[in-house]
Amino acid sequence: NTLLLILFTLNILTFILFGVDKQLALKNKRRIRENTLHTFSFLGGFVGAFLAMFIFRHKIKKLSFILVQMGIFIVWSASFLFFFFKQ
Repeated sequence: NTLLLILFTLNILTFILFGVDKQLALKNKRRIRENTLHTFSFLGGFVGAFLAMFIFRHKIKKLSFILVQMGIFIVWSASFLFFFFKQ
């Protein structure tokens, strides 16, 4: 229960961070570091990150960014599968 709440909160925060970064990019202002976006995604906000990337059309042309996000998704997916089948 607590883990789900933490993951939900991280996904909302990650989604918001991507949205803020998109707005900063449109205004040519100082941006949120890519490492920060990746960190929030890695900590559990990967669903929020992918939703934000496609809803805001943000970072979808930068292959290196997409590859890192895909790697994070694969790690989380493998972790879920391992945990699920371990039970």
